[in-house]
Amino acid sequence: MYDIIVIGGGAAGLTVAAGASSLGAKVALVEKSKLLGGDCLHFGCVPSKALISIANQVAEARKTTKFGMDVSGDINVEKVMEQVQSSIRTIQEHDDPDRFEKLGVDVLFGAASFITSTKIKVGESKTIEGKRVVVATGSSPFIPPIEGLKDIHYWTNETVFTMKQLPKRLLVIGGGAIGMELSQAFARLGSEVTLVERGKTLGKTGDKELVGKVTELLEREMTVFTSTDVEKISTTNEGKIIALRDQTTTFTLEVDEIIVAAGRKPNTRELNLDGVGVKVDERGHILIDRYGRSSIPTIFGIGDVNGQYGFTHAAGMEGKAVVQTAVLGIPSKLSYESFPWITFTDPEWFQMGLTEESAVQRFGKENINIYKSSLDEVDRFIAEHRTEGIVKMITKKDGTIIGAHALGVGAGDWMQTVVYAVQKKQKIGSLSRMIYPYPNRAGAVQKTSDLYWREKLFNGPFTKITKKYIQWFR
Repeated sequence: MYDIIVIGGGAAGLTVAAGASSLGAKVALVEKSKLLGGDCLHFGCVPSKALISIANQVAEARKTTKFGMDVSGDINVEKVMEQVQSSIRTIQEHDDPDRFEKLGVDVLFGAASFITSTKIKVGESKTIEGKRVVVATGSSPFIPPIEGLKDIHYWTNETVFTMKQLPKRLLVIGGGAIGMELSQAFARLGSEVTLVERGKTLGKTGDKELVGKVTELLEREMTVFTSTDVEKISTTNEGKIIALRDQTTTFTLEVDEIIVAAGRKPNTRELNLDGVGVKVDERGHILIDRYGRSSIPTIFGIGDVNGQYGFTHAAGMEGKAVVQTAVLGIPSKLSYESFPWITFTDPEWFQMGLTEESAVQRFGKENINIYKSSLDEVDRFIAEHRTEGIVKMITKKDGTIIGAHALGVGAGDWMQTVVYAVQKKQKIGSLSRMIYPYPNRAGAVQKTSDLYWREKLFNGPFTKITKKYIQWFR
């Protein structure tokens, strides 16, 4: 009898397995594939960021022509993908099964399914039993029911990183984070990219002002269609014919290859969750309470399977909380109040908390303050000639930060200061009082937070008081 059975060897599952074992629990880790690390390592975060880095290097090299240098030639995409795979192999060493075996975890490879709420079938014949089970099986690409799609070759994030030849004309279906990142990367490598999103905007949950700026920047490098459906795909000797429909017309375009990035679906179908009474939503996400517990209290759902936030750092956070709840019996809430995420376009797009629109809806426009700075006001970005971007902070009237958004080079790094402030219950004024080495990019945070004190000092009664005091003081 195991204390904890973990199903899924991605970020969430590995966090639970290592944490529970270190506390002295008897742990089994079950993984369907032959490799640990999950989608993030093999098909998601790691390879995409490796590809983005290479693409950005190519883009920067091409910019050197304005300094008189000669840059020419086509990209060898096989060499690009070999470097991507090298990154995966290096990080894979951290997720080697032997490491977890040495921690005391029993690592079992094979498909898992529930027999009862405590018994798990692994592979064809093995059965294991545990007091508690953590489901962390991740997600996989959702393939939309587009006429003709199943009959042609297309890539998803699970297959694109084995590409052998760079397509001249590329269609990307889906304007979420994966779609935007891959679109820009391939555009910079040399493909003519068309990005199609059926929703009204790219990054549809984002702050409207920043969504507009991100879209504007991407449109400089590719063609972007929003509010547009892909209705049908057919093939000719010259390529793939795509029938598109926007709000008013139907039109076609011709491409060589397609990447499908139309969302994710939870990997729960084969687990027999219904058979043991675990409730799921219409898409198959496990319904959880604020402690990560499913409708069966001894079964937990963390990571992509619960449909909360489909990010590796969310899975890790949830895993840490569930270790405390499941192993020690001390309930630890899953909190997303200060949860940040980044879309790794160039420049990066950082998001945390409420957007301006959602803050107005929740609190009323008269009860919030908006503080904004453009990066063309920050000396470091001016020096680098990378002034495309903005910092936007949303607060309550007392300075409590309820939303923070930024677009800028390295924004995912320098906005971490704001994440820390929110987690420590610090208000926007405390960010202004910090000392920022000059000139660094985090000066954008300083510039924005300074606006809080400027408003307090110059629009309030304080200036009148100090003026009288100065007149009196000799």
